[in-house]
Amino acid sequence: MIDLHYWPTPNGKKVTIQLEECGIDYNLIECNIGQGDQFTDEFLSICPNNRMPALVDHDPGDGSGPLSVFESGAIMLYIAEKTGQFMPSDIRGRYDVVQWVIWQMANQGPKTGECGHFRRLGESFGDQSYAVTRFTDELNRFYGVLNNQLYKQRFICGDEYTIADMICYPWTVGWEGQGQNINEFKYFKRWFDELSERPGVQRGMSVGADMQNDFSKLSDDEKKALRVLLYNQRARPAPASGGLE
Repeated sequence: MIDLHYWPTPNGKKVTIQLEECGIDYNLIECNIGQGDQFTDEFLSICPNNRMPALVDHDPGDGSGPLSVFESGAIMLYIAEKTGQFMPSDIRGRYDVVQWVIWQMANQGPKTGECGHFRRLGESFGDQSYAVTRFTDELNRFYGVLNNQLYKQRFICGDEYTIADMICYPWTVGWEGQGQNINEFKYFKRWFDELSERPGVQRGMSVGADMQNDFSKLSDDEKKALRVLLYNQRARPAPASGGLE
């Protein structure tokens, strides 16, 4: 059985899409990132970067006990290898998919997150116009990259649907809030519409729909404490003793 520590963000939904598409059983464990579950010692033991999702496979192929994997891209590569699904077996096809998985992790995901962050801040935090323009334009470039990639092929890596498609899709669903118009990218939109109709994608995107936080019910002191916990994080200190000197 696979445990997936999860909250319904695009990074989490990448993995639930893959699990649903693969048709394998998994146990969903709520990791409420709005309440700080990602900072617990239990979670840090499987994900030292205090970010979800994280996976624990209780029946890995080596038979040596539970195996944990963090970072959504690494998780998806692991599941693809474990199941033999949605990943080409030849070296050229495999590394075509791998490079797009890394592109998403290094480019599309982080920059989309930054774009959303600055677009949500508003003027109460000062003039955000430079940051908003910078990241909105960078996202526009990414949509162009995908559009050009899909110009002559059905999916990102050719005629076969792979984890490269699954990993990119969730970050594009919020295109309107990102200041984009996907009608400007007709090849991307054709791909987007096709993926949106896949039952596995629909199931994966709906996982955790009941996981929500109502911050309006919190007191001002509780909101302040959460802001201190969640934002502007700095290094966590290592234990004072017992380490390798």
